[in-house]
Amino acid sequence: MPPRSNKYMGAQRPKNIKGTLGRLIGYLKPFKWRMVVVFVCVFVQSVANVLATSLLKPLINGLAMDAQSTDVALTGLSFIDKYAISGDKLTYLGAVVGLMAGIYVLALLSNYLFNRLLIAVSTSTIKRLRDELFTHMQSLPVKVFDGTTHGELMSRYTNDIDMMNEFIARALPQFVSSFVTILGVFVVMFVMEWRLALVMVGMLVVMGILVKVIGGRSKKNFVAQQAAVGKLNGYIEEMTEGQKVVKVFNHEKIAAEEFDKINSHWATVSTRANSYANIMGPIMNNMSHFFYAGIAIFGAIIAVKSDNPLNYVGTIAAFLLYVRTITMPIQQVSQQINLLFMAVAGGERVFALMDTPTETDEGYVTLVNAVVDEQGNITESDARTGHWAWKHPHGDGTVTYTELKGDVVFEDVTFGYEEGKTVLHDVSLYAHPGQKIAFVGSTGAGKTTITNLINRFYDVPDGKIRYDGININKIKKADLRRSLAMVLQDTHLFTGTVLDNIRYGRLDATDEECIAAARSANAHQFIKHLPEGYNTMLTRDGENLSQGQRQLIAIARAAVADPPVLILDEATSSIDTRTEWLIEKGMDALMEGRTTFVIAHRLSTVRNSDAIMVLENGVIIERGSHDDLIAQKGKYYQLYTGMFELS
Repeated sequence: MPPRSNKYMGAQRPKNIKGTLGRLIGYLKPFKWRMVVVFVCVFVQSVANVLATSLLKPLINGLAMDAQSTDVALTGLSFIDKYAISGDKLTYLGAVVGLMAGIYVLALLSNYLFNRLLIAVSTSTIKRLRDELFTHMQSLPVKVFDGTTHGELMSRYTNDIDMMNEFIARALPQFVSSFVTILGVFVVMFVMEWRLALVMVGMLVVMGILVKVIGGRSKKNFVAQQAAVGKLNGYIEEMTEGQKVVKVFNHEKIAAEEFDKINSHWATVSTRANSYANIMGPIMNNMSHFFYAGIAIFGAIIAVKSDNPLNYVGTIAAFLLYVRTITMPIQQVSQQINLLFMAVAGGERVFALMDTPTETDEGYVTLVNAVVDEQGNITESDARTGHWAWKHPHGDGTVTYTELKGDVVFEDVTFGYEEGKTVLHDVSLYAHPGQKIAFVGSTGAGKTTITNLINRFYDVPDGKIRYDGININKIKKADLRRSLAMVLQDTHLFTGTVLDNIRYGRLDATDEECIAAARSANAHQFIKHLPEGYNTMLTRDGENLSQGQRQLIAIARAAVADPPVLILDEATSSIDTRTEWLIEKGMDALMEGRTTFVIAHRLSTVRNSDAIMVLENGVIIERGSHDDLIAQKGKYYQLYTGMFELS
């Protein structure tokens, strides 16, 4: 098996914030008109809040004015200001408060509308992201999954995409709202009193420097936090799946200690990240108090030195409220910056997986239904005939058909999962149609690697593999794999009925064909005694079945596929002796007329093989039938007689 690494998971630190954000926002294009309405509503809400606050100045000035103070600034709306000028202050109060209430109601309606629209947009966007990620994942080469833990992959669908959702649903509209609010407040401030506005600008410059310093440190630690979460999920998933092994070998303490290390690392980087994030709020809050006091002091000085101090009462009151108004969006921006960094970190990891090159396939030979006449002539058929042929188009426009028989030949194949680390060395072998070929040897000798190459899970850099005389690199991978069935040592069953799991081998198989396949694998006997028989629901990888029963269903799944080539990778390793005997009886019938590759540690299961290959360090050191190899008294003889044990 290839070594595991995280090279397909992308960088652990954001390298291209602008590019990642641009790509994420690009997913909003199908909803551009909804987003236009959202941003219009955000703009209206922000402007409405600023305007409503600005009415505080004419409200106070109008109530405080007397008959001599005719130059006091009011609303500028004659149908309202006439009440203040005439002295009808109660009516003036009601009119201004009513205007303020109307503006706030408009802001409330805008807020409601943009939230409703944004929920629909963000949900649809995240759905599309997950769909694309999952679809892309199906087209990735096997080496990606061999090289990463399931927890690492799951983290892309959960933590990372959730952070991207938070950015779309919360951070993005908040940024727009804060920007409009800050801009609107500054415009109104400079219109009201430019000197106080300049004081406010100076104070905000200091606040901006603090936000930049703290935000920069927060960014680095939030990126580290996202990476730590992925590692933590991977370890939890691995330990959960291997809990029985942990308990059998009394490694609970070791597992707990290792988990504590990983969890402590997460806690450390998470504490740093959230510490910087959480101190931002108190710092902003306390600075707003200083701003409040500063505006009050400078406003009072300007008012005292002015010709009409009364005109500044409402101005100072409005400015004091604007201090609260403007520090809040700045504080919100600082909080959303943390979400931004987390979304970028998650986005880069998601997009790194989405950008991982898909499985390349330059094959052009396809598998088709065929009709073979008495003279051996092959014609293509649109209907299922039970016969298959390779359709081989040529450069001159002609097409030839080769009957699918299952003839497999390795010619001087050399292969390694990593550059400089060769696993197979100049391997040559053949398997004629209907032959049973067995591979034996120590772990890591290259047995499973051979079967991986037959499936084209990995492509051969040196040498050739021919299938019915055709170089398998010319055969489309989907068609190649359709002609094969594989039973792995680690059985995986899907959520669904027993019948569904057997039919997974061939989705158009009838119930009768599935049951017949179960009979051939000798699984029928135990299935009919299940609570619902073939309709019994299996969940969580068939946890309500024994390991042997799961393996029997996997063998039945391979049987219903009815392929010309079978690959059995330790297929009977988890089955008791009696069940193994039953399976062998069924498998003998199943393997009749089919090329079969068997990997087995139990040498008793390969005695009747047509040829047995003994591998050592990626080299075939012995080959022959059981009797031939026993007569040679080499490595196989030592293994069979117990003089040497497989590792």
